[in-house]
Amino acid sequence: MFSAADASALAALLRAAARAEVMPRFRRLAPEQIRAKSGPLDVVTEADTASERMIAAGLAARFPGALVVGEEAASADPALLAQLAGAPLAFVVDPVDGTFNFAAGVPLFAVMAAAIVAGRVAMAAIHDPLGDDTALALAGGGAWIETPDGARRPIMVAAPTPVAAMTGVVSWQFVAEPLRGRMMAGVSGLAATWNYRCAGHEYRLAATGGCHLLAYNRLLPWDHAPGWLLHREAGGYAARFDGSDYSPAETGGGLICAPDRAGWVAAREQLGLAAAA
Repeated sequence: MFSAADASALAALLRAAARAEVMPRFRRLAPEQIRAKSGPLDVVTEADTASERMIAAGLAARFPGALVVGEEAASADPALLAQLAGAPLAFVVDPVDGTFNFAAGVPLFAVMAAAIVAGRVAMAAIHDPLGDDTALALAGGGAWIETPDGARRPIMVAAPTPVAAMTGVVSWQFVAEPLRGRMMAGVSGLAATWNYRCAGHEYRLAATGGCHLLAYNRLLPWDHAPGWLLHREAGGYAARFDGSDYSPAETGGGLICAPDRAGWVAAREQLGLAAAA
């Protein structure tokens, strides 16, 4: 359904929003332009809302009739999220992924979107406003990094490696006990882990071979649909904790991303996640 030209157009839209609404506010936010949503670690800024409005308008103009589910719109109207599964064409949008970093002046955030056709992720874009390039993927069409001048370079996940040599992200923030304890105990058997507080950059790192492993518990679609497709089209293997396929309509069940299926199995065992299946 989508072409490389469509992906480039999506990248251009995210870049335009980043340049017009996000970067001019970076490290220039007044306290009243930042507010908490569900808690102190869940914040929204004027950049989030302005960026989402611009991206939603651009998508509506290019894809009339498509459902657009932005993070902030879904926060205001949770019923939007339930419409994803039945929509013929939908877009999920994260107008500033890594808002906590953005609000704190940390230069690690992204602008993301994914197209979902009849419940399946078909196109993805993760734009880096500071690097000014975009990681793009088409279902069945590969993954690449594209710069503003249209230059492209293909990307690929890291080569498979034993679990003891794996590096990456193990996110336990939304994990309840006793699973949290098992995950954290298993982390010591990996080579190294970190948390960027920005799923977009974590997925970009894995999809370009900079790490081997990603493990998440909560799966809000604007956080994970773009990265899941990018990682898969870059050659990676991903599945939920129980081994089932990822679906943007499901927000639970966890997700593990690895270079291949054998690595996925080893990582699930090491992190004690088989018991969560």
